[in-house]
Amino acid sequence: MKTLLLMRHGKSSWDDRSLADFERPLAQRGVKASKRIGRELASRGWVPTRVLVSPALRTQRTWELVAAELAEAPTVGAVESLYDATPDELLAELQGADETVETLLVIGHNPGLQDLALAVADKASDAKALARLGEKFPTAAVARFVVEGTWQGLSEARLTDFLRPKDLV
Repeated sequence: MKTLLLMRHGKSSWDDRSLADFERPLAQRGVKASKRIGRELASRGWVPTRVLVSPALRTQRTWELVAAELAEAPTVGAVESLYDATPDELLAELQGADETVETLLVIGHNPGLQDLALAVADKASDAKALARLGEKFPTAAVARFVVEGTWQGLSEARLTDFLRPKDLV
């Protein structure tokens, strides 16, 4: 059994309107939420063995803050195609993961991340988590899936948890 963690980047700052979307940093709220989620991942034992991160500044910073809360830093890769990716593009990245990876964390953007999560959630998914996911995939939230089978064959998975920073206060 494998574990998939889909995380949206922390809340970004709009203070400098001259910055391109790709260059936007995290807002202070995003910094706090990313740290909080990192601590929660560590306390639950949901520590990734491989991490795929969009190359955008806000996703890279989100990962740095999450990683600082983990006892051991897993292998990480910045993946160009994760920036502004469609659900199909995201799924293709997941299906290309090395089969030795037991827990894969992907840090990306909406709407692609939420659309992917809803598309792969199978009928055995936790109803409460699925309902919250369907409402909104807020910044710094994490959807946790149990994957039966291989990454290459991934088309459905069981959503077990949907963590939002506001739930962890």
